[in-house]
Amino acid sequence: MAGTPQPKAALALLLIVLLLLPYEVLAQGPLAPPASLLLADGTPVHLRLDQTISSAHARPGDRLKFVVTQDVTIQGLTAIAQGSTAKGTVVRVKPRRFLGIGGNVTFTLDSVQLFNGREVDLQARQEVKGRGHTKLMAAAMIGTSLIFWPVAPIFLLARGSHCTALKGTEITAHIAQNVLVQSAKMSPDAGADSQMSEVMAAVPPRVLNYEGVEGDPINLMFVAQPQDLEEAFQRGGWVKTDDWKPVMAWHLLLHRTHDATLPMARFFVFGRTQDYSYALPDPAAVVSRRHHLRIWKTDYLVHGIPVWAASASHDIAIEIAKHGRIINHRIDPNVDAERDFVGQNLSATLLVDHPDYVSAADPVFHAQTTSGESYYSDSRVLLLDVHQGVGVAGLPAAAAAD
Repeated sequence: MAGTPQPKAALALLLIVLLLLPYEVLAQGPLAPPASLLLADGTPVHLRLDQTISSAHARPGDRLKFVVTQDVTIQGLTAIAQGSTAKGTVVRVKPRRFLGIGGNVTFTLDSVQLFNGREVDLQARQEVKGRGHTKLMAAAMIGTSLIFWPVAPIFLLARGSHCTALKGTEITAHIAQNVLVQSAKMSPDAGADSQMSEVMAAVPPRVLNYEGVEGDPINLMFVAQPQDLEEAFQRGGWVKTDDWKPVMAWHLLLHRTHDATLPMARFFVFGRTQDYSYALPDPAAVVSRRHHLRIWKTDYLVHGIPVWAASASHDIAIEIAKHGRIINHRIDPNVDAERDFVGQNLSATLLVDHPDYVSAADPVFHAQTTSGESYYSDSRVLLLDVHQGVGVAGLPAAAAAD
């Protein structure tokens, strides 16, 4: 019949359409994001406190500064960049009081800065409490009353401790309302390639003591599951030290100079004490000389594996009545030597892949410990992958030995 296409011609036309269709689709390129994106109410924002505050000095109305520790993204675009600033306010301060009651500070998170400099409201409230001494006061009153009861009431005048929120304390706030942001100038999320860079920027360069005084450097990082980390140190001959015991003299009398698990002083990173404390004592002088390090878990993951920050130093002697303390360990001022020793020790366990040195975000070349001892460093951090089969920061895993 006239006007009816022949089968061969129809088939040829269909093939031409199928061949041209992918080209037309690909020629359009990736779909552009909408002009406005929604930063939803309740979106979490991870922050760290950028100053130390205490009930001894804080006043209601004091302004606080926080730093964003992780990018906040919308559809792959960065709305709030790591390193952006957030603002907070001290809303209530209670000093330490009689009856052994500790101090108290309450603060709120007010706003955070977007990629374009605009500030949006946050919602978060944090209360920090000082240690109370009520039980100790009661025990002292009971003990004293058994000897000479008229003196017992004087212990009612005992006061608790000031509360302290240390620089680096982590807190999660939330966006307080739905916010529309323009996507035109938003940068794409860097993704996994920048994971270790984000970690290094978020980890502080030094540890703090309870008063907020900076001390030993953070000179080691681990990428490891907890069980892999513990296995590596066990194979390396390290021991976990005992939990902190306030009565150190009794602990020493109990174990004398053979105490390989002598407790370590508590230091702070991210506003909390160490998760692990490991020591490798010198058999000839267990108490006075020992390799040791403290380890803190971060909130970061690399390829789904936790990242840990550590501070290592080498105790080489005991000092008596120096730096304002009755007993204090003196460390080797070359802290890099201890960092490298830990790396070599763990590498010998065959559980470590790709040891690598990275530069600290905030270099510290010369500084002092919390007890006033000087030390020096090249300010590099040794990065160790203790998770078998996955390389640090995306590096290929080492080939298995024959």
